[in-house]
Amino acid sequence: MAETMQMKYRKALLLFCILVIRSSDLVLQRYDELRFEEIEKKVGKMDNLTIHCFFITKNICIFASMKKQKDGFQGERKVVLPPMIVEMERNDSLVSSLYVTDIGYFPRAAHHFCERKTPIGQYVLIYCVEGSGWYRVGGKEYQVTKGQFFILPPYQPHAYGTSEDQSWTIYWLHFSGAHAAIYAEGMQMPQNIKVAMNSRIMYRISIFEELLTTLQSGSLEDLRYASSLLHHFLASMRYLSQFRRAQQSSAEGGSAFAGSEGKAVCEAAIHFMEENIENRITLQQVLRYTGYSQSHLSILFKKHVGQSPLAYFNRLKMEHACKLLRETNLKVNQICHKVGIEDQYYFSRLFSKTMGMSPIKWRNSQ
Repeated sequence: MAETMQMKYRKALLLFCILVIRSSDLVLQRYDELRFEEIEKKVGKMDNLTIHCFFITKNICIFASMKKQKDGFQGERKVVLPPMIVEMERNDSLVSSLYVTDIGYFPRAAHHFCERKTPIGQYVLIYCVEGSGWYRVGGKEYQVTKGQFFILPPYQPHAYGTSEDQSWTIYWLHFSGAHAAIYAEGMQMPQNIKVAMNSRIMYRISIFEELLTTLQSGSLEDLRYASSLLHHFLASMRYLSQFRRAQQSSAEGGSAFAGSEGKAVCEAAIHFMEENIENRITLQQVLRYTGYSQSHLSILFKKHVGQSPLAYFNRLKMEHACKLLRETNLKVNQICHKVGIEDQYYFSRLFSKTMGMSPIKWRNSQ
């Protein structure tokens, strides 16, 4: 195809996108389907819209897709501190040791992409609790999966996002301070945080949630408390074995299921559920973790817990939802993501069935 004809198609394609596919995820327009040779060429880019054109002798196949999104995900929460507040953090003798500039939570973020060609002056931590993604820094690209985190260094260009056709649920923050480098040392490679009997994943996430909530206020006392929380949160990752060991000694001998192998298996399964309460795990994943068959685990649960594994897991989710309704100002469409349920209407039905009333009525009754 001549260059002039290609430019005409390019202009027509961009106009087509402006008029038709601003809010669409996928558009496919096909003119005739005869025998022709397809040559794929990327011919245009507009905002976060990537456009592909297949030049076909007399026919054209246009494919456009919304592939890149920096934020604006359903159920997301984030706090970006204004420069005045960041200046307060830098100038305070306590807070300046370690402080947050940006913090957020993106549940099931699809097509997430962020690239900073101009470096920023903060460390960037991303903790993936579900899904998969990638990041690029220092000329190298790394893959990230569920149960991993990484810390990007300041003053270096970087990029990160979800894997193709995937989504991820991430907790992220930008931080700085005199002690920031201590926590970030050696954390540029993907780091593993897997579920184990002494893991404290949900406790760590509760620290993050408290940090996010605290930073919605801008007083000096709030900033100092947030700095202390940040120390605790980063230490739970940097000193993972110490963080887990501190809990293990208090848990030993105090288990409600101690005394038999069957009860210990139930305890292990329940711990796995608790650590994955905001993820979409299946019964098969619980079975793989415990190493028991479905029939055997169901018998143990009904004997020692009084209900099936699935029913117990749903009850855990609703109890956690009650805690969030009671102790936070999160909306229902945000809480459903925090208990691993993507469909808000299904969440409301399950909550009503379990608690006898809707989430809104339950919150108002407290």
